[in-house]
Amino acid sequence: MNDKALPATLSASVPALTMSEQELMSVLQNSLYPGAKPESIKLVLGYCKAAGLDPMQKPCHIVPISVKKGDGYEMRDVVMPGIGLYRTQASRTGEYAGITEPEYGPTKQLKAGEFSLDYPEWCRVTVRRRMDSGQIVEFTANERWLENYATQKRDSVIPNAMWKRRPFAQLAKCAEAQALRKAFPELGAAPTADEMEGKPLDEGTVIEHEPQKPSGPPPYTEADFAKNLPAWTKLIKSGKKTPEQIIATVSSRSVLSDAQKATITVIKKDVPDAVTFAVVADKLQKATDEDILDADADLIRSVADEGQRGELNVIYQKRKAEFEVTK
Repeated sequence: MNDKALPATLSASVPALTMSEQELMSVLQNSLYPGAKPESIKLVLGYCKAAGLDPMQKPCHIVPISVKKGDGYEMRDVVMPGIGLYRTQASRTGEYAGITEPEYGPTKQLKAGEFSLDYPEWCRVTVRRRMDSGQIVEFTANERWLENYATQKRDSVIPNAMWKRRPFAQLAKCAEAQALRKAFPELGAAPTADEMEGKPLDEGTVIEHEPQKPSGPPPYTEADFAKNLPAWTKLIKSGKKTPEQIIATVSSRSVLSDAQKATITVIKKDVPDAVTFAVVADKLQKATDEDILDADADLIRSVADEGQRGELNVIYQKRKAEFEVTK
């Protein structure tokens, strides 16, 4: 490893570069870039030397990028500017006239299985530049979350750790970086580390894509429907469940077709042809659980005699109390 001090033309304006390369690499590896590989630290130094930047101000970041190699992909450390560098360079022009607070679009929800995350549909940021004439011109960038967020894997829709933790702030950084590039194109066009972390490269070009939106619940198969229909029919006919309750329960996990819903809807609760005091009283006395008791109690209103309905209500309340005691 080269242990000589770096060129005097740079070290004069960048104090950190007066150190030997070995010393500087040791400092960077143990402070600003802990755990980074030595070859990645050398990339940082090369980047800073080429741009005349102070590496101790961490103007750039080491970003693990999935790079296409042959028919597959490999992870590779790539050095990229940080949003802080764009801000500093814009300020040094003397023409930077401020930036607006991020403006967010409506909050949406990303769902993938049990994972869910609230995110802003878009973020808008405006950078102002004072031109030579004194006129202040605005440069606006509007970035969409689905087109910017990075996933934890190339074939996944779930965001990586940073985009999970800071869905609003990360998108605001992307919008600000784009606005700064619009306002100060002479400072460079490279994407920032915040925009690129977790995204793949294909032959040196960023793969622009909108991650597929996670699909909803799967359709309820005809085989499963035919298998479970007899059990549902029994529940409905006994009065333990209504067709609407069955449909709601199944739909929470799978999508029923219109034909399947119609098949369930036409199933009706069994009602004796002749609803008499004796029939209803017998049912109330023989009910084995509270659900059956409540279902049988619906028959009371079908008994014509008001006095008998009153007696049946007394039986119902007594049995109800018995079940309450056993809970």
